[in-house]
Amino acid sequence: MKYLSLMSCLLVLLFSSCNEVNPKSEQEVREFLKQWNASHTALKAPYLERDYMPVVTYYGEERTRTQVQQDKKLLFQQFPNYTQRILNDPLTITKEAGVYLVTFTKRVSYNGIEADYTSYLSMMIRNGDFQILREGVAENSKDLDAPIFPSARADIAFFTNNRQLFGDFNGDGLSDYATVISPTTTMAQSGDTVVCKGECNSVITFSNKDLKAITIKGAYKSQLENLKDLNSDGADEIGFWDIKPTTKSFYVFDATNGALLSGPVVINTTVHKNLNLIDVFKNAGPNKITVTRSAQVNGKWILENETIALD
Repeated sequence: MKYLSLMSCLLVLLFSSCNEVNPKSEQEVREFLKQWNASHTALKAPYLERDYMPVVTYYGEERTRTQVQQDKKLLFQQFPNYTQRILNDPLTITKEAGVYLVTFTKRVSYNGIEADYTSYLSMMIRNGDFQILREGVAENSKDLDAPIFPSARADIAFFTNNRQLFGDFNGDGLSDYATVISPTTTMAQSGDTVVCKGECNSVITFSNKDLKAITIKGAYKSQLENLKDLNSDGADEIGFWDIKPTTKSFYVFDATNGALLSGPVVINTTVHKNLNLIDVFKNAGPNKITVTRSAQVNGKWILENETIALD
C-alpha cells in the first residue's frame, strides 16, 4: 500500500510538472499575447503573419499562414472600426509537450456591437519565437455566426483569387462586399480569341444574401467600382467594367434590385486609350449621371457625353 501510495504521488507530481509553466515562460507568453492582440488593426495587420506556423488550425479549419493573413486583411477591410482587447481575467496558461495553450476572454467591437468570446491560442517556440498552431473560440460560445468570424467570409481560397469591393450595397448602414465570379477561359489555337469553358458570363455576388446576384452575359474579364449612392435610396450603386481586347464597356447597376441603370457605355480602347472611371462617369447632381462613350461620326471616332436621369 505504501508503494502504491508513493507511486501515485510521483505520478501526480510528474503530471503536474509537465503542465507547469514557470514564471518566466508565463510572462513571455503574456507578452506574445499582448503583441498579437495589438496587431489586430488594419495598420498593423501585416505583422500578424510572423505570429503563425506555416499550417494552422484556424477556427476549426486547416489553413496556411498566407490564408490566415488574407482572412485578417478581409476582416479589417469589412470592418475598419474593428477592435479587440483581452480581458485580464480569466487567463489560463498550460504547457504540454512543448506546446502552450492560452485561454482568455476576448472583447470585440465592430459596427456598434460589443461582445465577449471565450477564446484560445496554442503556440510553440520555433526558431526562438512563439508561433501559433491553433486559434479559435469555445464551441459553446454564443453568436458564432457573427460576421467577424472566418465562416462568414466563406472559402478562403475564393477570397484569395477574387477581388472584393466593399460598400453599403443594401442601404442598412453596414459594410457589405461584392465580388465577381468569372468564367474559366483559354485562348483559341489562333491565339487571338478567348474561349470560355461553359457559358461566357460573369456574375456579381454579394456577401449580404438578401441581395440577388447580377449576371453580365458575354463578360469574362472585369473590374468593379463603388459609385456611392446615385439615386438617393441610401445604398451604394455598383459599376462593372466588361474588358475586352479592343473595348471597355461600363455598366451601372442598382445593387438593391439588380436593375441596370445605365450601360453598356462602350469605349473603343484602340482609339481612346487610358480612359479611367473619372473620364467615363460623373455624378451630375441629385439622381443624375453623365457618361462618356466612343462614337463613330462621319468615319471618325469621337467621345460623346450623355446625361441620364435615374429614377
